[in-house]
Amino acid sequence: MKISSLKELQALREAIARREREAAERAERERREAAEAEAARRVFAHAVGPVHALRPHGRAHVHRARPAPLPRQREADEREALRATLSDEVDVESLLLTDDGLSFRRFGVGPDVVTKLRRGHWAIQAEVDLHGLRRDEARDALVRFVREALQRGQRCVRVVHGKGHGSPGRKPVLKVKAQRWLAQCEEVIAFAQATGPQGGAGALIVLLG
Repeated sequence: MKISSLKELQALREAIARREREAAERAERERREAAEAEAARRVFAHAVGPVHALRPHGRAHVHRARPAPLPRQREADEREALRATLSDEVDVESLLLTDDGLSFRRFGVGPDVVTKLRRGHWAIQAEVDLHGLRRDEARDALVRFVREALQRGQRCVRVVHGKGHGSPGRKPVLKVKAQRWLAQCEEVIAFAQATGPQGGAGALIVLLG
């Protein structure tokens, strides 16, 4: 580089001096960081004590894919909200479209759907047994079952409520409540009392959608 004036010489000296200061500051910073790292290492070594390398175990490290996270809290909140909306006191006749046998079909669903349910037109894909459960337990189990069946893509299911032989007065308490709860579930399109081979008066065949 050719210097043609004192001004350029002065600028060159200042640039060199600035680079030297920066280099010195960088070296000092690296020295401090190295000293801090060494101090941390010594503190850790003192806290841990003597260590020895493990012998090679010869096993491969297999990284397994983790399952997808499940929104359990959201599902629990949804079940609780739905459970709270299912009333035991609702007038069944105001919700059911009935015929000679026990059945339910939501508005706009033709009677042939109920007939197909009774005749076993759709294969039963899952069932829930409410035997021996208290009212709140049975309601929670039914709500959970309906939601999970839909998530699994199951549409035709069976709800076993029993015939009430073990209830006070031998009355089918859960049978009536299950009808009311199912009729209030938006997921339920229709249901019909099961035929003999499917459980008879102790069960309902339910169509979900």
